[in-house]
Amino acid sequence: MDAPLAVGESGQVLPATADLEVSPLPDRPGIRASGEITAVTRSSWEGALAELARRHTDVSYVELSDVAYIDVSGATALAVTAMGLSAGRMVVESPPSSLPRVLELFWPNLNRIEVTPR
Repeated sequence: MDAPLAVGESGQVLPATADLEVSPLPDRPGIRASGEITAVTRSSWEGALAELARRHTDVSYVELSDVAYIDVSGATALAVTAMGLSAGRMVVESPPSSLPRVLELFWPNLNRIEVTPR
């Protein structure tokens, strides 16, 4: 991934750090990420989630089919963002297999996140 990207406030794609690319979904409210979500890419991930939360209405989608790995801090950022939503839910699509386990372990009753497996 030569030119990592992140979603900016106006929805445009901006340079980010390390091996994470995040862009808006073209057909519904949400973001698509690819690469790895780790301590190195955490600030880009958190920025994209903050922008997603600002634009959230009822349902926001987080498409992760091209994410190879998400660490606990990345899962925490996702959970904290979902808990901060005033209404509605996040639908996390095709996450790495570790994400549903981490969410269930640390946030077993978090019903603001719906996970659809790979």
